Amino acid sequence: MIITRWQAPLVPSREQLHMILEAEGLEPFDETYDPQMKVGDHRHPFAEVRIIVAGEMLFNISGNQFLLRPGDRLEIPANTKHSHVAQSNVVCVCAQRAI
Repeated sequence: MIITRWQAPLVPSREQLHMILEAEGLEPFDETYDPQMKVGDHRHPFAEVRIIVAGEMLFNISGNQFLLRPGDRLEIPANTKHSHVAQSNVVCVCAQRAI
């Protein structure tokens, strides 16, 4: 797992994040979550890339918890157990990286 914290004062827009992921050869899509919406433990046969556009999301990845905020990027390797819960209204830009 790789977490990249956004350090700049201005957070990129949803459109800019789409362009960043497209430049990496990925096909981004948006996901939205209502406050306290939970996604239980699961795994994917692909690597998941997720960047928070708005709101905060708490992730549990193999027993480690991380709070992600706007601009933060998370890459979860394929077949890694994880779950998450929205702490507020959340908008994410996501993509799948083939292994």
